[in-house]
Amino acid sequence: MTWTRGTPCIIADPSKLILFADDTSTIITNPSPSKFKEDINNIIDNINDWFRGNSLSLNYDKTYFLQFRPKNSYEINIKISCDNKLIKEIKNTKFLGLDTDSSLSWKSHIDQMMIKLSTACYVIRYVKNFMSQDTLRTIYFPYFHSIS
Repeated sequence: MTWTRGTPCIIADPSKLILFADDTSTIITNPSPSKFKEDINNIIDNINDWFRGNSLSLNYDKTYFLQFRPKNSYEINIKISCDNKLIKEIKNTKFLGLDTDSSLSWKSHIDQMMIKLSTACYVIRYVKNFMSQDTLRTIYFPYFHSIS
């Protein structure tokens, strides 16, 4: 295995490997559905071989894929398996702190933010009668800014 700009080169173009903490993501692009399916299977095999060669293993319960596509385009029917285990397809995921879905809309992320901000508002409303403005401001900044 070689390294390029801090990233292991275990997969080839047209893909990009993204490492963050203990998560590994791969972005694969190809306009040809048949070539796309072939690329996915080759890349999954390469990743799995690299894991095995480094005494690691894929956690198939946490391994999944997501097809990004425009809202009005068709979904490519893909079945991906590795070591005779089917890799699940999902419709949305959290990626680098952003909730995203297959159409790359902001709806999922905004929905999650609304829940967190609603809880933060409740906390501020609950304690506002017991605390000074300065204390409320001290609570507000880390609480709200860590969410947004």
